[in-house]
Amino acid sequence: MKGRKLLCSAAFVVTAFAAGAALADNTPKYVFFFVGDGMSSAQIQATEAYLTTKNGGKSTDAVDLAKSENRLNMSKLPVLGMQTTYDAHALMTDSASAGTAFACGVKTNSGVIGMDETKTISYKSIAELAAEQGKRIGVISSVSLDHATPAAFYASVPSRSEMNTIAKQMAASGYDFFGGGGLAASEASAVKAQMTTAGYTILNDRESILALKKSPKSKVLCINPYLQDSAAMPYAIDQPETNLSLAEMTEVAIDSLFTRKNSGKRGGWSNKDEGFFLMVEGGKIDWACHANDAMATIGDTLDFDDAVGVALEFYRKYPHQTLIVVTGDHETGGMTVGHATTGYTGYYDRLLGQTSSFQAFGMDQWKAHKEKNKEGYSWSAPNNLESNSEMIGLMKTVFGLEWASLNEYQKEKLEDAYDKSMVAANDNKDDENKLLYGGYEPIIVTITHILNERASIGWTSYSHTGTPVPVFAVGPDSGRFAGFYDNTDIAKQMAKAMGIWKPLPIVKTTTTN
Repeated sequence: MKGRKLLCSAAFVVTAFAAGAALADNTPKYVFFFVGDGMSSAQIQATEAYLTTKNGGKSTDAVDLAKSENRLNMSKLPVLGMQTTYDAHALMTDSASAGTAFACGVKTNSGVIGMDETKTISYKSIAELAAEQGKRIGVISSVSLDHATPAAFYASVPSRSEMNTIAKQMAASGYDFFGGGGLAASEASAVKAQMTTAGYTILNDRESILALKKSPKSKVLCINPYLQDSAAMPYAIDQPETNLSLAEMTEVAIDSLFTRKNSGKRGGWSNKDEGFFLMVEGGKIDWACHANDAMATIGDTLDFDDAVGVALEFYRKYPHQTLIVVTGDHETGGMTVGHATTGYTGYYDRLLGQTSSFQAFGMDQWKAHKEKNKEGYSWSAPNNLESNSEMIGLMKTVFGLEWASLNEYQKEKLEDAYDKSMVAANDNKDDENKLLYGGYEPIIVTITHILNERASIGWTSYSHTGTPVPVFAVGPDSGRFAGFYDNTDIAKQMAKAMGIWKPLPIVKTTTTN
């Protein structure tokens, strides 16, 4: 993970609050909306406790936790709110219905994007409405750009699984900047050809993407060269040097959107600045939480917060014209800061030894290990894991988990998980295995569970939870985001902040199929 962008000193926070309060009636020209998918208070606090430890402090010391360098950029913003995340018929929303709430200001069912719960009425997103004002539009995500959250800002489909339709609507959007992950749609190649025909430049190497900072293009799709799974960027803990971080992609987007725009008239350029709207999603925070991998979660939360730091750099240059709103769409995993086995003490130093995500380990070292050791394996034999020095070594080198430091119950859980992963059998009942592993690779999720529990982090779910999520804001009209409200209110208040006074949701009459 690259160096942190920490910009919010105590003096900055006071200054920002004063600017935001004094200019609350001004319409911001530049609007940033950051969505940490799966991120709520627990993910934020755990990340700050980890950061405190990494920076040489103690996660059990209030003085250390409160130091500016140990706080996230988002948590130091002056305006704080809290939003409820339930959808039309479920306390636990999914990213499609939550994204629709953020983008269109309407409740819908899980899986539905940009439409009502009957799947018969489509709505305009705040990005589409901002485009109608003449603003340049950017969409960034660490997962695929046709995934649920980014799709909510340009697409309307009955089901998030209709990724080919979503991708085609992306191509037809005319937005100025797309960046981050790739396209997961099965017809991705055809969609890219459609985008090229529509005037988009498609870039997928670090050098050419970074070159946009000095030589921006009117319409561009920037895809990182290495995509880890499902056309998504790798977890930050696994990021190769050839890739751009979420923060670097945000820098490129700002330079592309701020500098100039394509007027759309005979392909000419217009230097008139109507401002921009940029949505940035840290999508793999959610994926890491689904898998109950705290270090992958923390790494992507830091990467996401670095992108917030980039926006704050821009804010400091244009404080009277820039609005930044940061939130999550829901909590994932039921993450807790604390565990039954650790009481009131945290041991975040125990996380420092993890060097890769569950995903990278599963694709690389674990795959090779299983292939090497599966022949003749008998799950009923005692101590299969303990007797395998290679696996004991991998637990140490990849996760910092020493076999000798574990108690008998933890060793027993690891032995059962190892058997289940090696030959899909152990002496547990099916319901027990379902609870313990949740569909993930048994040995890997058990390693992260035990590592996290020893650090004082717990998990209750492999899915989304219904806990409310914090909202942070700074800039003109940021006061709109203080208080306790529904997730649909974020779209409504953001629209008003941009001078869109027609009540949301606003019906969309045409869509691309």
